Amino acid sequence: MGREVKLGRVESTLEELDYPATRAEAATELEDVTVLLADGERNLGSLIEDIGNDRFESAEDLEAELHNVLPREAVGEPYQSEGEG
Repeated sequence: MGREVKLGRVESTLEELDYPATRAEAATELEDVTVLLADGERNLGSLIEDIGNDRFESAEDLEAELHNVLPREAVGEPYQSEGEG
């Protein structure tokens, strides 16, 4: 069964990988994770496949690149917090 994670908490999921990691490794390892976005949900493995970089040195590196492939609407309105939950 797959896992769900809020976008604001995705870094802890990315930290589960061994780094450095390739895009293919990360996408395969996280293909069972659904990211809950402000405008719906997306498969984390599929999002990682959309990233241009082929290698990530850390979870922070991968998270920064992940945010570059998300649609603007995915994070909600500017200056809004997704809240705790």
